[in-house]
Amino acid sequence: MITENIIITDYTPQYKQAFKDLNEEWISKYFVMEEADYKALDNPESYILDKGGYIVMVLYNNEPVGTCALIKMYDDKYDFELAKMAVSPNIQGKGIGKILMQAVIEKAKSKGAKWLYLESNTILTPAITLYEKSGFVRVKRTSTPYERCNIQMELEL
Repeated sequence: MITENIIITDYTPQYKQAFKDLNEEWISKYFVMEEADYKALDNPESYILDKGGYIVMVLYNNEPVGTCALIKMYDDKYDFELAKMAVSPNIQGKGIGKILMQAVIEKAKSKGAKWLYLESNTILTPAITLYEKSGFVRVKRTSTPYERCNIQMELEL
């Protein structure tokens, strides 16, 4: 596990391309980019940040290697959707995902969140394992903008 030279930081416009590239890379590897992906990745400020959400970046040796968004939900139960989580394939398997997940959960807690929600796909075994180890449990919801979504999970903070 890498622990040295890691910085967790909030998104700033200088990370816009890295946020998009990191996510586009994994989505395109396993799936097809969808309309909802383009909305979030092309316009993170207006689609996520301006609506009360947050984006966390992980830097390793001052290079962006991971990211995750908390998208504000206007839901009876959920405060944020944990979304657009990505770690560079060049550094996967070194604990960056775990560090990122902890940082995002702490960010949500610091903003008063009680519940997180996420959507994923079960072919992403390392991601599902990370979510489960972080306390997420499977739930059934009906509405999703993603064709690739076949699992939905929640976490009580």
